[in-house]
Amino acid sequence: MPNFTAVLEVSDGNGYIRAVYIINILSEAGERMPSKIGFDNEKYLQEQTASILERVERFNNKLYLEFGGKLLFDYHAARVLPGFDPNVKMHLLRQLKDKADIILCIYAGDIERKKIRADFGITYDSDTLRLIDDLRGWGVEITAVVITRFNNQPAATMFKNKLERRGVRVYTHSATRGYPADVDLIVSNDGYGANEYIETHHPLVVVTGPGPGSGKLATCLSQLYHDYRRGQKSGYAKFETFPIWNLPLKHPVNVAYEAATADIRDFNLIDPFHLSAYGKTSINYNRDVDAFPVLARILEKITGAESIYKSPTDMGVNRAGFSITDDAVVTEAAKQEVIRRYFRYGCEYAMGLTDRETVERAEVLMKQLDVRCEDRKVVLPARQAATEAQQQDRGNEGVFCGAAIELADGTIITGRNSSLMHAASSLILNAIKHLAEMPAKLHLLSPRIIKSIAEFKKDILNRRSLSLDLEETLIAISIEAAAHPAAKMAMEKLKEIRGCEVHMTHIPTPGDEAGLRRLGINLTAEPNFSTRNLFVT
Repeated sequence: MPNFTAVLEVSDGNGYIRAVYIINILSEAGERMPSKIGFDNEKYLQEQTASILERVERFNNKLYLEFGGKLLFDYHAARVLPGFDPNVKMHLLRQLKDKADIILCIYAGDIERKKIRADFGITYDSDTLRLIDDLRGWGVEITAVVITRFNNQPAATMFKNKLERRGVRVYTHSATRGYPADVDLIVSNDGYGANEYIETHHPLVVVTGPGPGSGKLATCLSQLYHDYRRGQKSGYAKFETFPIWNLPLKHPVNVAYEAATADIRDFNLIDPFHLSAYGKTSINYNRDVDAFPVLARILEKITGAESIYKSPTDMGVNRAGFSITDDAVVTEAAKQEVIRRYFRYGCEYAMGLTDRETVERAEVLMKQLDVRCEDRKVVLPARQAATEAQQQDRGNEGVFCGAAIELADGTIITGRNSSLMHAASSLILNAIKHLAEMPAKLHLLSPRIIKSIAEFKKDILNRRSLSLDLEETLIAISIEAAAHPAAKMAMEKLKEIRGCEVHMTHIPTPGDEAGLRRLGINLTAEPNFSTRNLFVT
């Protein structure tokens, strides 16, 4: 997989850039394949593609396909279905690019409040820009961006201007009048008809966005309304991976979906419409089930005929359940994901980013699966490392942090903080020394380099914390690698920790979190702060 060049800008905390470093780091596409596979990705790709094409034909070669979940880098799916390619949707689209238009939706309110995509640490509007670039990298151009529920919000207007001045077509759709109760108003010139029509030219129109609530469904239905007014009898379907409709309601993979969406209060249930229509049990989630009666009436009002869909499950195109090859593997992977989500929500609660109910919901799901935090193998070693750090430095009143990583062969390596570097930094250095079969006492970073960086942070950047965070450590090791073979050999082992599991006893600083994310680490942390300072850079 290709590398990319990351630019690290060091700020003084007041918005001024004090220094710029450049380092080559493995791209996100370099995800390490799990050692145990429970999912047949090739079978899934073939069956999902065939199902989509069949649905296109069913609707007179014009289908609006709502893409749920992440279009690219779907790491949740990759974690709970070991063997799942996080970019499988993109492989599918590349196969169909001569038959598909792509529309990206983003909710104006998400732009305004700077909503964050947690797995990348960037805002939804930035993620939309990244997604456009990534699609182009795959040889796929988007047709348009739609800013939904637009009401002249200043940040949304600036985002619109930015895109248009870079040659991207942008449409704005206001909130649909009458939704959800007044179907006559919704399906009228004052409802969906008030939205500007988006010209598309291919049989398949993929409608996607950076996250839930982006306005994808409303965009699809608005397009259907305009098509029928123009005499084009198009259709709607939904590409959704989770919950997996043909797995049991309380299967850990489906419970993991509930954990992933605990902050928006999603929960799974047996699709009552499917059970009533066909006498068969299938699994869906509350929002789709709640919306189905209204959606069915809207579709019937638009088309002037009875809907072919008898249930929300009918609307979906989802062959994921048929591609699971080892239920035991995906079951264990899903349980681990629920634990990860619990730790994430705990940290987000400590930082004021979510509410207590979200944490409690994740805790309830853990109890349903009979798992504990300590069932994550790296948790206890990380806590032990923090305890050892405190025992060895009793005279220091600072905060003691521990970290642990599980390598591909099951080996657990630990690290702890010191006056020289953060726990994440020592952890990664210890891990690559182990992988390179180097003595544990070998110093990969010379005292001269560490001292120089500390003096730079103190005398030039006026920083209070002088110890090296992980991003700074990665830069330092790349500098050492230019002159010392041992450092170069160890640095080359960084690619082998991609996809490994890491736990920290404290919430990582921005530099640690960014470094671990770039290395492709699956990180969890305890909801404790690594410093008593309120402002951390």
